[in-house]
Amino acid sequence: MSDEDFNPPTLTQQEERDSGPQEGRTGEVLQGAATATPAFHTSPATVKRRQRHLLDRLRRSVSRQPHDVGEGMDKVVFGVAAAATIAFVVWGFISPHGLGRASKWALGGTISNFGWLFVLSSTLFVVFVVFVAASRFGKIPLGGDGEEPEYSTGSWVSMMFATGMGIGLIFYGVGEPLYFYVSPPPETVDPQTAQAASTALGTAMFHWTIYPWAMYALVGLGMAYGTYRLGRSQLFSAMFTSLFGRQAIDGIGGRIINILAIVATLFGSACSLGLGALQIGGGMVSTNLVTKSTPAMMVGIIAILTACFVASAISGIEKGIQWLSNINMVLAVLLAIIVFIGGPTLFILNIIPSAIGNFIDELPAMASRTAAVGNQDMAQWLSSWTIFYWAWWISWTPFVGMFIARISRGRTIRQFVTGVMLVPSVVSLIWFAIFGGGAIGLQERAERAGQAAHALVHLKADGTPDLNFDTILFDLLNAMPVHKVVLVVLMVLAVVLVAIFFVTGADSASIVMGGLSENGATDPSRFTVVFWGVATGGVASAMLLAGGDDPREVLTGLRDITIVSALPFVFVMLLLCVSLYKDLNNDPMLLRHSLANQVLVDSVTSAVTTASEPHEVETIELHTTLSSTTNSEGGMNGEDGGQESEGDTADEPDRDRSR
Repeated sequence: MSDEDFNPPTLTQQEERDSGPQEGRTGEVLQGAATATPAFHTSPATVKRRQRHLLDRLRRSVSRQPHDVGEGMDKVVFGVAAAATIAFVVWGFISPHGLGRASKWALGGTISNFGWLFVLSSTLFVVFVVFVAASRFGKIPLGGDGEEPEYSTGSWVSMMFATGMGIGLIFYGVGEPLYFYVSPPPETVDPQTAQAASTALGTAMFHWTIYPWAMYALVGLGMAYGTYRLGRSQLFSAMFTSLFGRQAIDGIGGRIINILAIVATLFGSACSLGLGALQIGGGMVSTNLVTKSTPAMMVGIIAILTACFVASAISGIEKGIQWLSNINMVLAVLLAIIVFIGGPTLFILNIIPSAIGNFIDELPAMASRTAAVGNQDMAQWLSSWTIFYWAWWISWTPFVGMFIARISRGRTIRQFVTGVMLVPSVVSLIWFAIFGGGAIGLQERAERAGQAAHALVHLKADGTPDLNFDTILFDLLNAMPVHKVVLVVLMVLAVVLVAIFFVTGADSASIVMGGLSENGATDPSRFTVVFWGVATGGVASAMLLAGGDDPREVLTGLRDITIVSALPFVFVMLLLCVSLYKDLNNDPMLLRHSLANQVLVDSVTSAVTTASEPHEVETIELHTTLSSTTNSEGGMNGEDGGQESEGDTADEPDRDRSR
């Protein structure tokens, strides 16, 4: 349906002049109304055809049958996804170095041939989601007409944020801006300058605010609209019904989509689990609980975290995820306040507007960076940062999107998109300003004073930063002027945050994967949830072992495998944009509005163009006081038989009572 269906054309001034002779003085007869042919005249057949078309579309829309929710496990989806997962885990434990070499080879081909696809598609997702929210689609409710939101705004925001990227903020909140300050993106600014500080935070905002949450909003919107508005099952494949048809979606095509969704979710969650294990290990080293992180210790941490989020997942959303999310938001705010007060407060406040300005100014350049605009350094930088992030966010979209869809019932599309994109983005900005800005402030202070020993990061012989992401958060806390006891408490608090953030993300992921395995079941069986929870831990362990013993190489291995695993899902999300637009364009509420508007316009147009009697223009006085309603000439009956109110009077047609 075109925009003209919802916004019928109006007469231009030229068309009004061409419609026949008319006089501008009130009370005079418009001559020739019955003889002249107006420029907007439409034949009765065309009018009927247009109205019939809209009516037929409305009938088809309201008669759409909901998807039958299958019962039990989809053996094909579960079997294929489970077999692939088990094969990957076995490969990682038997030959970790072979898995590492294969992932590096696959990464090279992905970056060389499809790096541009990650860059362009991510921007397309942002533009599409903003367009949907700002257009006529924005008023469509994610549920029945007039339905109230299921969760309060506070709980809604906390669950959404904690599930989306909490663990990533803890891991990268300090290290990423500090890294970009010491080593800015290629061909941008000089390192360790005031410009480098604003560029560092602006680049972090680019990676962590609008773009990732637009991806989450896209999938969440498609799932919430299909499930709560159209009555479809909570399967990822159900969102493509309007594009491919029920038969294809219920067949092999839909199963392939659901398998890809499970695989993307699995590797995205495993990457997060790996990052969490690395940082918890770094915290244990910083608090002198252990002297060195080892692969065996990482696997042990993963096993403990896996057991925790499996227990949380089988407890349900209300008892598990919501409870942990609310607690973790309080702990995160507490930690941020302590760092804000104890760190370089004035520097943090000053860097926020500078970072926002840099983000807005450099957004087109950052959004269009590909390997073609630079040398090998640019390609390597993109694979380590921007493309890795886009792949990571895309791999998280199935379960984050489906999860925020489950907690967003009753909100309009405009409310949904605004909340999902803006609220977490503002929180991410504040978080990076406090932790990343605080780290840059301490680094800049040490450099200015010539105290290299107090600097948080140093340069290696080749000029690259010697920065350990596993321990940099604890290095920041250790540099704060607080008592030893307080310092230990802060470090323990940080470790707890990492653990709970991962639990809240991974348990929702296991529930989503279980639902996809069981034909979209809202509450999948415990067996399926536990299986995918354990599988996530196994994949994370295999990814860590593939990276080797060096923590930096382990991090590189996590990035490589995440990017490669997310590539097929980019095409799925591009198709989702097309399918969602088709669904929204045939929403019953919008079609009813369009039909009513079209009938009204056509009726008025027909009345004006086919009238056989001259039309008279009269001026009507509207009296608003009882003293002014007394008029011996009585009220006026309208041409359509409607009665005017007591205070509405009119003179004889040949008299002008305008004042």
